[in-house]
Amino acid sequence: MSEILIRKAEIEDAGGIAKVHVDSWRTTYKGIVPDDFLESLSYENRELIWKKGINENNVYIAENKNGQVIGFSTGGIERTGKYEAYTGELYAIYILKEYQGKGIGRLLVKSVVDDIKNKNLNSMLIWAIEENPACRFYEALGGKKIDTEEIEIGGKNLSEVAYGWDDIADCH
Repeated sequence: MSEILIRKAEIEDAGGIAKVHVDSWRTTYKGIVPDDFLESLSYENRELIWKKGINENNVYIAENKNGQVIGFSTGGIERTGKYEAYTGELYAIYILKEYQGKGIGRLLVKSVVDDIKNKNLNSMLIWAIEENPACRFYEALGGKKIDTEEIEIGGKNLSEVAYGWDDIADCH
């Protein structure tokens, strides 16, 4: 773990973030999301999205000892306005499969939680596809299921679950 650096992303990191985003989707959602959708994801398109995202939100990256981006997280104000009890939101957290289960996720979540606290927000939610194995991670951090919605990805209907923390001090 001492070989992992967590830091705020800069625009130059967009390519590495895009690679983690696409590769994580392809490993995490294989057998959940249609293969043709996963195959259609491109590093180039995601890089453009993340160049914009880095300018609009605080994005945090995890780098290995070689300076390779191996994970990222981002969050801020809850986006829908539908959940009065949850003012903050963990928008995204992705870690390359080979680096999962090593405590990096907790560090990336902590970066977003600290950022949310700095915005004077004290609660948070995250949305995750119900079949995503990371749901166990959110539960281990103290997240409680607060809502479910049906979404469509690549022509397939899926359930998305919201996990919430009434007090982000309890997110550990």
